Amino acid sequence: MITKDMLIEDLVQEYPKLIGPLKVEGIVCLACGEAVWGTLEAQATEKGITNIDEIVERMNTILEEPDAVPETPSTQIKIDSAKLS
Repeated sequence: MITKDMLIEDLVQEYPKLIGPLKVEGIVCLACGEAVWGTLEAQATEKGITNIDEIVERMNTILEEPDAVPETPSTQIKIDSAKLS
């Protein structure tokens, strides 16, 4: 289960299948070039997204329904947290 207080770095590490759906919502997790992305809520606020609670609910629904978003090679990205420091 994800929350709006979850760090983007942790989210993409633990739930890589959410990268695509978050991109559709306007939260691009990997293309910004930032070393640290902050929380899901902070990214939403920075991008002018105001419906973060609805987004979190949709992402948790995806996690609850394994077939909702198939994992593809493009969503199976590994993050080396040592390189983030």
